[in-house]
Amino acid sequence: MTEPSLVDLVGVGLNATDTLIALPAYPERGSKVKYSHSSILLGGQTASAVVACQSWGLNTRYVGKLGDDDAALRHQRAFAEAGVDARIVSVPNASSPQSLIIVDGGGERTVMNLREERLLLQPADLHREWIVRARALHVDGLETAAATTAASWAREAGIPVIADLDEMYPGVEDLMANVDHLIVSRGFPEMVTGERNLEAALRRLHRRFGCVLTAATLGEDGVLAWDGERFYLRPAFKVPVTDTTGAGDVFHAGFIYGLLQGWALERQLDFACAAAALNCTATGARGGIGTVEAIEALMATAPRYAAATLAD
Repeated sequence: MTEPSLVDLVGVGLNATDTLIALPAYPERGSKVKYSHSSILLGGQTASAVVACQSWGLNTRYVGKLGDDDAALRHQRAFAEAGVDARIVSVPNASSPQSLIIVDGGGERTVMNLREERLLLQPADLHREWIVRARALHVDGLETAAATTAASWAREAGIPVIADLDEMYPGVEDLMANVDHLIVSRGFPEMVTGERNLEAALRRLHRRFGCVLTAATLGEDGVLAWDGERFYLRPAFKVPVTDTTGAGDVFHAGFIYGLLQGWALERQLDFACAAAALNCTATGARGGIGTVEAIEALMATAPRYAAATLAD
């Protein structure tokens, strides 16, 4: 195997083919509802973050697992068209990961996932050169063992690791011990620490796992981050919301972009919030990925939600 090129970002984690159904409201149990159309689009936490970073001028690599179906071909074409160095592990006679997503009239999405066990990336699927030939590594949590292996290799090579976590998967604490920038969903810090107060929970995560940064994304409330010295609460930008699918993925991409530019943390978080907001103005996990110029224009002109009160 030839040595892979050096890239700015390598992402190891989830991809999916999303079927989006827009409804005026989430259906009541036992009801029958009509929908006018559905959209089949590409998504997945890490895959979408990598594509966003590539679109902003970073050189990227994606490592993931797919079946041998039409969806796999669609993913491979999309990576090739975007310029992503895709290292895909193919599984014969398997259906690629799928998500069914209901988007209500306010743009909020509800996600249902379907993934064969054989489609879970394993440590043995990885090559160390894919990981260490990069300036940063981004992982999510479902394929925990593979993510932990990749993160440990990156840590040994002095490469910063960014993680997008939202569930207490088996082994996720071993993964967090190898993460530098831990940016999680709102409820995740309490799941790990048992601490209801978000600020206290983020402090505990920071101390326990030795992260450079612990942060939680908060929807309209933006993001709360702790760097070991102070908290940063950056409210979200107000935009007309069409679909929140992929907002967290693009937030992480925005954070990574700012990190690799060497920006101050506050600017990183603002850029990430603006990138996520812009993505919410269109349909799909990648539908509203804007240019760097469009994101910066939104930062300069869009109003923000009022700063949240996070105490219990």
